[in-house]
Amino acid sequence: MNLGDKLRYLREVEGTLRGLGREMTQLEVVRALKKEQGKSISQAYLSQIESGLRPHLSNTTRLLLARYFKVHPGYLVDDPEGFHTELVSELRATEDRIDLWLINGAERFDKDPELQQALLTLARHEHSRQCLILLEAILETPDLAERLLEVLKPPAEAKPSASSRPTRGNGGAQKGCSS
Repeated sequence: MNLGDKLRYLREVEGTLRGLGREMTQLEVVRALKKEQGKSISQAYLSQIESGLRPHLSNTTRLLLARYFKVHPGYLVDDPEGFHTELVSELRATEDRIDLWLINGAERFDKDPELQQALLTLARHEHSRQCLILLEAILETPDLAERLLEVLKPPAEAKPSASSRPTRGNGGAQKGCSS
């Protein structure tokens, strides 16, 4: 939620709390600020904030509005991209913990960029938990990890040229693989 949406929401809640049965207007908020807080901002400034023309508040204005609406001053900022206030499922919480663990692990391997990148790629994957479970299955299958590594990450000096790459033929079997 952006700052403007939050202020409109707070005006709505404040109007309900004051028994108006509707949201408070910007002008009503400005007048109430002056009367109750002894300080004020202009209705035009409040309008610019709500419309997004002014994306940031001054610290003085943030504190004034936070006291008036009885919210923490930290609430009066734009939420980070992807931030959600709804409850998170247990599986999503597990995914988040795994991702954090992978990112922290990647930071420890700054001298091994290939491993660091692999951990970060895994952490960015939407289903990192499933990826780890798949990795276990690959490692538990005899010789599968080695075969996949040969195909997906061939050594630089042994990369096949376009003409010598395995092709499908002979009933769909690949060259170099046993059926």
